[in-house]
Amino acid sequence: MIVERPYAIAPAGRPLRVALFSGNYNYTLDGANKTLNRLVGHLLNEAGFQVRVYSPSSARPAFPPVGDLVSVPSAPIPLRPDYRVALGLPFWVRRDVEAFRPDVIHVSSPDPLGEAAIRLARRRDLPVVASVHTHFDDYLRYYALDWLRPYLKSRVQAFYSSCDYVLAPTRSIADDIVAANAPGQVRVWPRGVDRDLFNPERRSAAWRGAQGLDGRPVIAFLGRLVMEKGLGVFADAVRRLERALGPTSVLVIGDGPAAPWFKANLPQAVFTGRLGGEHLATAIASADLLFNPSTTETFGNVNLEAMASGLPVVCADVPNSRTLVQHGRSGLLCAPSHPQAYADALAALLGDAERRAEMGAEALRQSAAYRWPQILNQTVDIYCEAVGSPRLSSASRDRRATPFWQSARSALANPAILRAD
Repeated sequence: MIVERPYAIAPAGRPLRVALFSGNYNYTLDGANKTLNRLVGHLLNEAGFQVRVYSPSSARPAFPPVGDLVSVPSAPIPLRPDYRVALGLPFWVRRDVEAFRPDVIHVSSPDPLGEAAIRLARRRDLPVVASVHTHFDDYLRYYALDWLRPYLKSRVQAFYSSCDYVLAPTRSIADDIVAANAPGQVRVWPRGVDRDLFNPERRSAAWRGAQGLDGRPVIAFLGRLVMEKGLGVFADAVRRLERALGPTSVLVIGDGPAAPWFKANLPQAVFTGRLGGEHLATAIASADLLFNPSTTETFGNVNLEAMASGLPVVCADVPNSRTLVQHGRSGLLCAPSHPQAYADALAALLGDAERRAEMGAEALRQSAAYRWPQILNQTVDIYCEAVGSPRLSSASRDRRATPFWQSARSALANPAILRAD
């Protein structure tokens, strides 16, 4: 791969050093850490950077980390023990960071670890680049914690307002961050797709047959099996579809803590479990359309992978989906959380093979704009720019630098904060 720039050199005449802080770098597979590991690989192998990653870890990670990973203390998240929350930045980890002597601090999660990394960066006068990967406040309603949403939203806004650069996956998210008066630079940093891996040539009739899928069009779900991915709406829409059309073929690609619930509510579906690499690419390309009712995505990597595989997408009409899917051309956008709207859209495509093919071809064409090398090189450019740019004023950053645990205690002591919007 050719990088369209020479190796980036720090002011001291050595390769740039980036310290990346992640809430989940490799212990549980998700779209965010797939992106971060790809980024680190690009920085190390193509841009000539030095990178050190700080994240919670586990004895049985989902996959080997790319680059050097330093484990930080963490604890399981209540109600979601498959994820962990970092417990800040203890002195021995701070000493490791200081010994590494980074030129740039990159934070990827608005958690106590990210906040501690920002405070460390300010003490050392280092630029802070943040990347946005998750709508944390949108998850709360799936766990009966919606009453915490105003407080969490204010904390997330404060976090990004403490950063010199914020990389948002879509223009709509970037606009929201700017509207919250973030003083730093806000840039759009989308995601890419590996077109050598995800493409229509992976489609396999033999694979379909081995899964017991008959000649009917196949509706695919792709992602972690957690309720915030819209599993309830998916199951409800399929039930409504089957009442209207009869039996359908449903393919579920992925795994997660809600797998038992999903299997009980989709007894007719084929569940592959978690797949990766060529196995994943073959499974996606062997379906006929992707159904993704999630409203909590920041970008929608699974939509893009399906589009690159030549599939039309039926998904929620929310900003991240509108970034990728053109309604009526590469897929169908439906009113969020309305199972009947999804059922009607699925029925329209299942009954029209020619329309599915036309939309799949257009989805494939649109996906070609999202190429990983160019997208990752944007981050290289931003790091280089950050090293040579002034930091946020002390007034801007200090006003927003309250540690998470201190602000949480204040909120619990003052319920009015939780009700603020």
